[in-house]
Amino acid sequence: MQRERAESTTGGTLTRKGDHLRINVERDVAAKGIESGFRDYAFVHNALPEIDYDDVDTSVELFGRRLAAPVLISCMTGGTDEGARINRRLARVAARHGLAMGLGSARALLEYPETKAHFAVRAEAPDALLFVNFGAVQLNYGYGVDDCRRLVDMLDADVLVLHLNPLQEALQPEGDRRFRGLLAKIAEVCRTVGVPVVVKEVGWGLAADTVRALAAAGVAGIDVAGAGGTSWSEVERHRIEEPWRADVAAAFSGWGIPTVASLRSAREAVPHLPVIASGGVVDGLDVAKALALGADAAGLAGPFLRAADEGFERADRFARTLIEVLRVTMFAVGAESVAALRRGARLRNVSGRE
Repeated sequence: MQRERAESTTGGTLTRKGDHLRINVERDVAAKGIESGFRDYAFVHNALPEIDYDDVDTSVELFGRRLAAPVLISCMTGGTDEGARINRRLARVAARHGLAMGLGSARALLEYPETKAHFAVRAEAPDALLFVNFGAVQLNYGYGVDDCRRLVDMLDADVLVLHLNPLQEALQPEGDRRFRGLLAKIAEVCRTVGVPVVVKEVGWGLAADTVRALAAAGVAGIDVAGAGGTSWSEVERHRIEEPWRADVAAAFSGWGIPTVASLRSAREAVPHLPVIASGGVVDGLDVAKALALGADAAGLAGPFLRAADEGFERADRFARTLIEVLRVTMFAVGAESVAALRRGARLRNVSGRE
């Protein structure tokens, strides 16, 4: 019965995905009155790095795979023709530069199998670390482990991402809002799906107690997806037709846990798990700061989406610039490896706030 309800209301799923993509590209959907926290930090320049530039190594291992740089092209789009074009461009970028890639929420694929071509990018990126994304709340609407495994198999993905978005669901007139008992179902997926499971927010951050609960449930990694970048309350505000509902969404433009605060608390809460920092990461300097603050990788969604909307060449240039800025930053602080960047302690809080 639960599944029947979900399927009966998903005629709008593909329309909603198209709206989200269009709004993210065309409108100002940045958080208002809250920042990621990266601007509070600056690196201390090292004029005598005692390393050679050519020896700087940005590569890392994540979920058993080697990445040329600790960057995830974060989950954003899928399920529409334009989303398919963007996914293919981003997959080519991930393949060329040795990055990880996440696909947008794949619920539509379960409901509309004919949309597989919108998500299937393995041919474009045969060796990339590929994340497939599914809304965790759907586990309370008739979907289960078999559906998650089916998504992984259909897309030849390496990692399953379950996203948490209670605020977004509360603001959507058609939102799925039954979050009771979800942690136990996430734990079941972690135990039985057969691939690493990462749980992420969508832009409002994860608090330390939530991170500890997810770790106890068996997740393989965390993506804090903090506040300060794309605000999905702003995205929803732009697609809500009723003015009073749009006003409700507008009230949350400054909501959430800033990315840096969420990252630092998550790193302390789960020192043994991979932590991805996303939310307001905009360039290679932010990536370097996230790594120095304890992240295993940094995720970017909006910047890659907007670049890929302009074409493959623009997305490729963005990735190339991102990685090179990271490499130059590492050289300029005397860090020959990402591990050395974390150990170097050359990042300072310049805001006067802690």
